[in-house]
Amino acid sequence: MTRALACAVALVCALVPAATAAQQRPAGSAARAWAIQVLVPGRAPVGTRVLAAPTGAIALDGAFAYPKDGSVIRARSVATSVSATGGARADSDAWANVRALSLFGGEITAASVAGEVHAAAGLHGVAGDAGTTGITKLVVLGRRVVPVANRQIRLGDWGYAIALERSGSAAAAPVPGYRGFVTALDVMLTSPHGGLPAGTELQIGYAEANAQAGARAPLPPAPSSPPELRGIPQLLSTPPRATPPLGQRGYVFPVYGAPRLVADTFGAPRADVSGGWHHGDDLFAPIGTPVLAVADGLVFSVGWNAVGGWRLWLRDARGNEFYYAHLSAYSPLAVDGAVVRAGDVVGYVGDTGDAEGTPSHLHFEIHPRGLLGRGYDGAVDPTTYLDTWRHPYDVTLAAAAATSETARTRAPEPGALLVSQTDISSASGLVPRSLTRAAEGAGGPLLPRVQPPAATLPVRGAP
Repeated sequence: MTRALACAVALVCALVPAATAAQQRPAGSAARAWAIQVLVPGRAPVGTRVLAAPTGAIALDGAFAYPKDGSVIRARSVATSVSATGGARADSDAWANVRALSLFGGEITAASVAGEVHAAAGLHGVAGDAGTTGITKLVVLGRRVVPVANRQIRLGDWGYAIALERSGSAAAAPVPGYRGFVTALDVMLTSPHGGLPAGTELQIGYAEANAQAGARAPLPPAPSSPPELRGIPQLLSTPPRATPPLGQRGYVFPVYGAPRLVADTFGAPRADVSGGWHHGDDLFAPIGTPVLAVADGLVFSVGWNAVGGWRLWLRDARGNEFYYAHLSAYSPLAVDGAVVRAGDVVGYVGDTGDAEGTPSHLHFEIHPRGLLGRGYDGAVDPTTYLDTWRHPYDVTLAAAAATSETARTRAPEPGALLVSQTDISSASGLVPRSLTRAAEGAGGPLLPRVQPPAATLPVRGAP
């Protein structure tokens, strides 16, 4: 039994819905992930950085080699991300990705190895999934292998590998909870090989997530008299007044060039939004204007929402999160789990969702890491941040190219900066599928200027 399988057995036992066991578990969530770890009997583990939440973090690292000559493990790049929030609604996410992997001098190779797991728990139920966990172009001892969950692959007379190893368990009472893990590729040596002793384990793409629902929030006291709305929606929560530093430099303005108008409407009443107030700023620009990643980070929750339209989230290296809404189209970089750099084109300004028929604009939000515990209501006023961020004027054609499908719309003809022969505002988003989460419905490809039926809210209840 591998260490990971032993952990899975322990997790299953820990989540048996027995009252005494559940009462001992604190409410909240946690996540952990690493891209590569080498476990040699009698030695300290060696590998890439281990990330752990609840604080949330992301690591975008370069090449990795073990030992220094790369004779055992070589990878072109590795990346990991974790995030967790607790309370009456608890969510945790973990993700690890390895590109261009080679083990034992090419005896095992893969174009990419990704491990991803999500856990969610609320007072009305729990859920979990393995996200985009997978291995592409896996070749073992010269033969192409199609990965199947928990499949054991023989490695000559010196070991075996388990592809897409995963497990998940749920507890319903007395407090709902879910816990799961994945190891995208787990290699065990049964005999000495490559200079390593028998019993050595190589874990590639490991992620685990745990969510435990908290106690139900008490009902607010009844008002002494009915509120006098006079046509203005009542605020259900208070917008944060703080604008904490995000902890890093080099942020980029999210709209290419200079927008026509930045409307500082943060905190204004909004009847159809969580909390009853506007959580961001509206950046008005011509339809089809490129929308940029504001920082190096990880793209997630790409897809459709009835309020935000075509939208996506970005998490930077400090764990801060940024929300983009009302897009007209995505770039090929707008894929769940994609690692992007500051200034990369991720989409295009539009008017989708509840902005249909209004002047085209980007709805943009900032959720600092220290306020993620407030859920979607942890957004802060973006204006003072946007005033200091750099406006790039050097995006590349390759980055700006929209995805393949096109259709005629009212959008203007694209300029030389964009796609020379197609209308990028109606292009189809290259999103094979959006993450199916307990907190949101499945997303989908961006259809040409068609408003899909309403979907549930995205991560943290965002529009």
